Amino acid sequence: MDDALYFSEQHLATREMVRQFARDEVAPIAAKYDAEAKFPWESIRKMGELGLLGVPWPEELGGAGLDLISYMIVIHELGKVDASHALTISAHTTLGTSPIVKFGTPEQKQRYVPVLATGRVMGGFGLTEPEAGSDAGGTRTTAVRRNGHYVLNGVKRFITHGSVGEIFVVTAVTDRSQGTKGISSFILTKPTNELEATKRVGVGHEPSLPAMKGFRAGKKEDKLGWRASDTAELIMEDVEVPAENMLGAEGQGFVNFMKTLDNGRVGIAALSLGIAEGAFEQALQYTSVRKQFGQPVANFQGVQFRLSDMATEIEAGKHLMYHAAWLAQNGRPFSKEAAMAKLFCSELAMRATIGAVQLHGGYGYTKDYPVERFMRDAKICEIGEGTSEIQRIVIARHLLKQLSD
Repeated sequence: MDDALYFSEQHLATREMVRQFARDEVAPIAAKYDAEAKFPWESIRKMGELGLLGVPWPEELGGAGLDLISYMIVIHELGKVDASHALTISAHTTLGTSPIVKFGTPEQKQRYVPVLATGRVMGGFGLTEPEAGSDAGGTRTTAVRRNGHYVLNGVKRFITHGSVGEIFVVTAVTDRSQGTKGISSFILTKPTNELEATKRVGVGHEPSLPAMKGFRAGKKEDKLGWRASDTAELIMEDVEVPAENMLGAEGQGFVNFMKTLDNGRVGIAALSLGIAEGAFEQALQYTSVRKQFGQPVANFQGVQFRLSDMATEIEAGKHLMYHAAWLAQNGRPFSKEAAMAKLFCSELAMRATIGAVQLHGGYGYTKDYPVERFMRDAKICEIGEGTSEIQRIVIARHLLKQLSD
């Protein structure tokens, strides 16, 4: 891809900074944290210091004051080295912080965004439930108005930063009779489950945030991939949430989280593209030095064809993802393009990582090389932020709507 098509000098400088951080700080520890399924608090502190946890937010709210394309560059570049680090930034920024930035009152923004954007605490988004996955409108969590506050009851599943986070945007039904128009959003707070670790590194816990009684993390998931990213249940048992913690207007929760997911899909496309490109770079390097039959295996036509296909698809993925980001940044409609980018890049991540493992031969199936981790990390990209099947439904709806316009 021609850098000049989407990137300014600022973008290129950001890319170089993130590449260096990924190479020097993340690559050496990625395998260890994956094996231990341990949240990388030391990296969180360093990423906060670099402004990577608030890339697209205004400086007056503690952010780096950069644009959406800069943010996608960060996710893309980190994804080449470790998906867990890239996903941590993506979920924290798009899911945990962006709803407050976009739909919050001035008071809510001032209260919550600076501690999130600077990485002082981690944020998350409570949407998925045991009975509401792809059917996001099937929310069962309830919010009942009572004496100037709302009482929330329910369980959220597969929530990124559920254990380690402290600020969450959570969806709940305020009027069952209104269907999706009866879903609202709220800002909830709780202490992190890893107080000792946060005390050691100096970030991750903000004592001024109220511990809402009855709001806690539940089961932590033991996952195939993204193992250094925290995923857990969120449990709400008669949680009293002040009325001023409603995010946006009552009944606007569904509409607002669909907008949030559009942006999230571009982020997962960037992450998927990073995984694919990282796996390709490993395969290219390995096949150029691995010898069989007296010559590098990269000399064999079958290997060259596979590398050529991977490189071509990665180039196509870059255009899809950065085009969707450009549309979003410039206020253009981008829902269809976000779905296309997410669909293509996530499925590309699987194809590319499987191909990279194959090109490594038996070594690709061991933990001596990172491609096996890349392959495990790739699968969830076809599921999270809307499955591939949901993306195809979204794309088809846009196509059919164009016929009637």
